Order: sequence, then C-alpha cells, then structure tokens
Amino acid sequence: MATETEPDRIRQREWVSIDDPDEERTWLFDVTFLASSWTCIYGRGCQGVLTAPTPELEQGCCSYGAHFTGKDDARNVERVADELGPELWQFHDHGRKKGVVVTLDDGDLGTRMTKGACIFLNRPGFPGGAGCALHKLAERKGISHVETKPEVCWQVPLRREDVTGDDGRVISTVKEWDRHHWGDGGAEFHWWCTEAPEAFVGHEPVYQSMRHELEAMAGAAVYGQLAAYLEQRTSPTPAPVPLPHPSVRRPTLAADG
Repeated sequence: MATETEPDRIRQREWVSIDDPDEERTWLFDVTFLASSWTCIYGRGCQGVLTAPTPELEQGCCSYGAHFTGKDDARNVERVADELGPELWQFHDHGRKKGVVVTLDDGDLGTRMTKGACIFLNRPGFPGGAGCALHKLAERKGISHVETKPEVCWQVPLRREDVTGDDGRVISTVKEWDRHHWGDGGAEFHWWCTEAPEAFVGHEPVYQSMRHELEAMAGAAVYGQLAAYLEQRTSPTPAPVPLPHPSVRRPTLAADG
C-alpha cells in the first residue's frame, strides 16, 4: 500500500554503525526509528493486521500466528507453555490436547492457530484479560517477555537482518519491521503500526522502551554504545537536529503547495 510519501520514508533515514567488540560484526541501527516515540498501542487503538480495521477483535499482529526462527525457538515456547495455567491462557485445554507448535506449509515451524488467531491469544472477555498469554506470564513473573515469547513476537516492530561479506565480516542491520517484510500478505494489511502517527505517542524513545529487546539482539556492550550515542544527541551540548520518523513528519513543501 504505497503512498505519496513512500520515497520520503525510504530516503530520509538516519543510521549509525557500531563495530561489535567481541566478533567480526558491524551493527547498523535505524536511528530514525529508535529515536522515535513509537509504542505498542495494543488494545488502545491498534487496528490489527487484517484487510479491514478490527480494533474490537484486539488481535493486534497475532492474527496469523508466529513463525519460529528454528527448533530452539519453538522448544522454548513449548517449555513456557507448560507453565501456563487456565487462569492466564484461554485455550489452555486445547493447547494441552493438540500441542502449540505446527509445521507450516513452507516447512517452517509456527504456533498453532485457534479460532482465527494464534492459540496463545486470549480474546476479549476472557477473565484473565485479552492479549498474549505468554506476555501475561512474563508480567506475572516480573521478567522480560523476551524470555517467554517467540523471537519474532518479542522483536516486532524491530527486525534484524544479517549479511555476511566476502571477507567473512557480518553486517547486522536492526531496523523497523515494515509491511513489505511480511511478503505479499503485508500489502493487504489495512493498517500497520509503524506507518500510523497514532502509535507515536510513547513517553520515551524506542531505544529505551525496547532496551531488553535490543540487548537480546545485539548484546549489552553494543547496546551501551548505541544508547550513549543516542543520549548525547539530546544533551545540552549542540548536536545535529534528529530527523523525525516518517510517520509523524510534516508533509513536504511540494505536498503543502
């Protein structure tokens, strides 16, 4: 679903690269997104990722289940599911009988679907509360949901891509997960949160609100360098003016005209 501002979204981005101190890897971070005020608005105006707005379903981005990154990712979620009781998980009995991991048409592993969405998604009206049961378990235990959810779920809307050069050095890019990353199906989304100004209402920048996720992706040392760089941008000393995120940027002069 391209718009008139799509070229603007692609070109006008700020990036920073950081060499990993522990391995032959360079990290490339999307500063424009990490410095933005994006926040998850699940249950607070999120329209979901179906072909029409469905905020009343409170499915968020869980309508199609999760693709696991591999067997370790799937086994971890199975282990966490064993800790869930019916008070936190609406489809507890179904999950116990059928299992929570399935082999998808493309051969990858994914979460089982139940009644039109991920088996872990509690629906509105459930006494334990709507939303991901794995997320709720993390909240109950006082731990990060990085430890309980599929990797793709705790990363979104961050996305990591690794490319190995001819010299063996890895370039790891951490950027926002855009609709095109979902393949052909992403073009059919009525709404995607990183394109919606309504989601840019957080009280702290993404690099702070998603610290656990970034540390899990890049490591504490790299995150420390990233945070230090981004924090100096807002220090009292003169610094370049940050480029606003495209979703909240003012229209171009051409558009104004």
